[in-house]
Amino acid sequence: MNHHKLSQNIYRYRKEQGLTQERLAQQLGVTFQAVSKWENGQSLPDVSLLPELSRQLAVSMDRLFGYTSAGKPVTIYEEEYKTPHYYWGTEPSVTCYKVLELMPPTRRLKVLDIGCGEGKDAVFLARNGYDVTAFDISDAGIEKTKMLAERTGVHVHVFKADIRDFRLETEFDIVYSSGVLHYIRPEYRAEIFNNYKQFTAKGGMHFLNVFVQKPFIAPPPENEPYAYDWISGELLSLYHDWMIHDCPEVVFDCNSSGVPHQHAMSKLIAQKL
Repeated sequence: MNHHKLSQNIYRYRKEQGLTQERLAQQLGVTFQAVSKWENGQSLPDVSLLPELSRQLAVSMDRLFGYTSAGKPVTIYEEEYKTPHYYWGTEPSVTCYKVLELMPPTRRLKVLDIGCGEGKDAVFLARNGYDVTAFDISDAGIEKTKMLAERTGVHVHVFKADIRDFRLETEFDIVYSSGVLHYIRPEYRAEIFNNYKQFTAKGGMHFLNVFVQKPFIAPPPENEPYAYDWISGELLSLYHDWMIHDCPEVVFDCNSSGVPHQHAMSKLIAQKL
């Protein structure tokens, strides 16, 4: 079991519930020093307290321990990815060429692909000499990423994680994410992006995009119960202290569900100086 993960989660979910250490301690019949020690990773809660602790923090025990795969599927794509064909194809996104252009792998550059889907971008970047780490919530997506990497003869360090719970603990040169940041609830965005920025090497870059809500575009046909819209300028505002290389907003046609529709998207390329 990852003790560090548990202490982080107790802290995070306590904050989300608006509980002080004292209040949580009171509810559990322990001292607030005990809660403080759990959150600092100095000790672990007694096993008999775990059911009540997870009840007070309003999360399942699986979630408390960081096993986020339990419960309802977060993504609607788990089933789509189970088929042999690649739902999104295997061609890299055009943003991958931007990565090559702006941060060429003239030395070993570490890339993190957040929400890698079936791995087309992660594998492309690995083929081009980057040291790639990638994660996704979908088991099928992870398997297909591994298969694509193997078929291409490259290595991608890929693992399962939920974007809502995942936090960086090591530094990356490049943080890349396409089409997944809408799974982060608005109230957690500042904290999560601060974490991504903190663990980016000096001179490193972020290549990101988010779907934005526009009054002139109908909602997409896929019913995404866990998706939360962004608004224009919101992603950019999280990077006011970084150098902005590019931040266009685009409208494009999409046919992913078999129903023709449109999306508006904010793109961002920013650098930590």
